[in-house]
Amino acid sequence: MTPEQVAAASKPVVLDLGDAFSRDPTTLRRARLLGISGWAFYISGRAGALGDVRAETAAAALGFIAPDAVADGWDAAARVVPPFQVAAASLAECCRWGAQQLGPLPGAERLSALVERAVVAADASGMPLFAAWRAMPLPDLSPGARSAAGLRLLREHFTGAYLLAVRAAGMTPLEAVLAGPEGEAGAVACGWPPPYPPIGPLVRRRLWAEAVTNRLAAPAFTALGPADGAELVELLHRTRVDLG
Repeated sequence: MTPEQVAAASKPVVLDLGDAFSRDPTTLRRARLLGISGWAFYISGRAGALGDVRAETAAAALGFIAPDAVADGWDAAARVVPPFQVAAASLAECCRWGAQQLGPLPGAERLSALVERAVVAADASGMPLFAAWRAMPLPDLSPGARSAAGLRLLREHFTGAYLLAVRAAGMTPLEAVLAGPEGEAGAVACGWPPPYPPIGPLVRRRLWAEAVTNRLAAPAFTALGPADGAELVELLHRTRVDLG
């Protein structure tokens, strides 16, 4: 497989598995222990890797979430706990989930090694969230934890690449969400209020942006080579099936 083919084939699984820990009930309990809402934990848990920045900066880095919705979560969390501390708690939960859910699966060690090679090779230019997360030390070095953290990093890399591609396509983040598979429901989930622009003219641009995303992410998988790239895709799909 070419690096671009590996990027295209792995992207949907990475986007799913890289965020799976956040849907775990134990992760949501961590938010309550910190004294903040689940939304505040999600926003600061992602953008908090940037440090104590303004809500506007966090919103610009996150991209696809409405700025007002980002500000609501960011400011609510900041009144209780520093953003970087929320990010550290989020990473700890990610590693915990990975150790529990991914660690026992066949091929966990190999998956973590392949994912980490892609993460190290990835170009972080124009992707501040990915760069910030890649610089954070892991609290757990077990194969499952490393896999989960690596998948989260690749998810941020794909998301950052898509944000760059969307802007290059002449679309706004809201337009990209509306033209995506979830449509208006996705826009609501990301905090964008109606009325919404028509999506008909946007579909072709979104498809172009998806293709550009694969090209931007492809260098991360060049380091793997064709055989290891294909193995990574196989392991990712098998992992998602094993998790149910």
